[in-house]
Amino acid sequence: MISSRFLLLLVSCAHVAVTLAATLPLARDDNLSKRSRGKDATVLILGGGVSGIIAAKTLTEKGITDFKIIEARDELGGRLHSERFGEPGRQVTVEVGANWVQGIGGGEGQGPENPIWTLVRKYGVETRESSYYSNIAMFDQTGPADFSDIFDEYEHDYTELTVAAGARVEKNLVDTTARTGYGLINVKPKTPHEMAVEYYTFDWEYAQTPEQSSWIASSWGNNYTFDVASGGFSPDNQLSIDQRGFKTFIQKEAEFLAPHQVSLNSVVKTITYSGEGVTVTLVDGTKLEADYALVSFSLGVLQHDDVTWEPELPEWKTEAVQSMSMGTYTKIFMQFPKKFWFDTEIAIYADRVRGRYPVWQSLDHDNYFPGSGVIFATVTGDWSERIEALTDAEVQAELMDVLHTMYPDMTDIPEPTSILFHRWWNDPLTRGSYSNWPASFFQEHHDNLRATVDERLWFTGEHCSQKYFGFLHGAWFEGRDAGQELAQCINGGGCVHVREHFEEVRNARPYKVDDYNAGRRK
Repeated sequence: MISSRFLLLLVSCAHVAVTLAATLPLARDDNLSKRSRGKDATVLILGGGVSGIIAAKTLTEKGITDFKIIEARDELGGRLHSERFGEPGRQVTVEVGANWVQGIGGGEGQGPENPIWTLVRKYGVETRESSYYSNIAMFDQTGPADFSDIFDEYEHDYTELTVAAGARVEKNLVDTTARTGYGLINVKPKTPHEMAVEYYTFDWEYAQTPEQSSWIASSWGNNYTFDVASGGFSPDNQLSIDQRGFKTFIQKEAEFLAPHQVSLNSVVKTITYSGEGVTVTLVDGTKLEADYALVSFSLGVLQHDDVTWEPELPEWKTEAVQSMSMGTYTKIFMQFPKKFWFDTEIAIYADRVRGRYPVWQSLDHDNYFPGSGVIFATVTGDWSERIEALTDAEVQAELMDVLHTMYPDMTDIPEPTSILFHRWWNDPLTRGSYSNWPASFFQEHHDNLRATVDERLWFTGEHCSQKYFGFLHGAWFEGRDAGQELAQCINGGGCVHVREHFEEVRNARPYKVDDYNAGRRK
């Protein structure tokens, strides 16, 4: 199990080169039919991240080119987000959003190739293999420490947790939290070392705690991506160090788009829909009409009120949206005049407070950016939300306190010259980093999350993937599937019985509180 599937945003004002690939099939004259209907497009794709772009590519391959991607930012890429960081002359491109291809696959003895890895190789994005379990330094509140025995034990315990979840599925037992699962296999962390290692093997991946996470679904997150025997790609991971930015793989893939098919700097304010079509109103007052809208907003955006729906979404859709969780994963970069820290790729810090700056990664490493003086710490979940309320200077002070604790005998630790982190939870275009599946989220909820509304509103994104929620490749698969299904509807003249929903999600057995209390009184 490895870390940080953290997903995806954008940064500079570079516009995407646009030429329609000659190898793509010719479409009917959609522009003529569009003008005759008086609409702006057949499909409005709301959001230009991985799902939106792959859906657009799939529609094009099916002969449908009358679509427009509406992207709020100044470039395509979604939650892929790179920035130039550091002092002039020492700057490097770092990823404040997604950084890893997780589960490579495609090799001998491995599963199928991860489609993100296919695109990374296709466009020559530079990556390095990450060593999550063999290149680690350890610290606690006394300084350097060795709790590798606990680390090995908890790595094994996580595997046991996923195996036990599989047995629960086979017996058709109800889901519960991963914390319950840990308890049932008698894993109950108490010491700072145990809490830090559990965080490393669980929270660092899901961006939420075992208490907040489904026991069964968290095992899917591991098995379907990393476990070849379960159909996953492979346990390998690659970290992007490409100075063009990790977003390059999807922006290059988007070069088939023509200029009129993309609208950047376009923030959606209101979505009006009916059985006849969709009208999207932007914050600048522009109105766009289409037969269909494919919504690829993050789960966090769907959960907030940044976009207004007219009429309001039906209760079954709203319940599904609100029932899933949005995790926050925050990388905090600092640049120092020179390196003074561990020579490994990663360090685990065991604090008495669980989740307090527990994972540190060195980019001033032979495998990444030697001489850069850059290191970053990661926090997730509630701790991410906490630090977003602080100033950069306050966060820096806390980080420096931890570094002084890690190196108590070092009296000349300098102050950093630069600090950088993104406030994902408060960003109105993301409202978090990526989705997580809680124990109270039923299969019917997930079906409703993907279901269409009035056959005109379609939904896609990593949160719509049952196997790969929270992963980049989940966004890729959902974009492909939505594009294929929507194309079938358009080419077939209608969308009857596509992505149907459950009007209500019910328990297998009803609660009987009165009967229970009456029984106790007898």
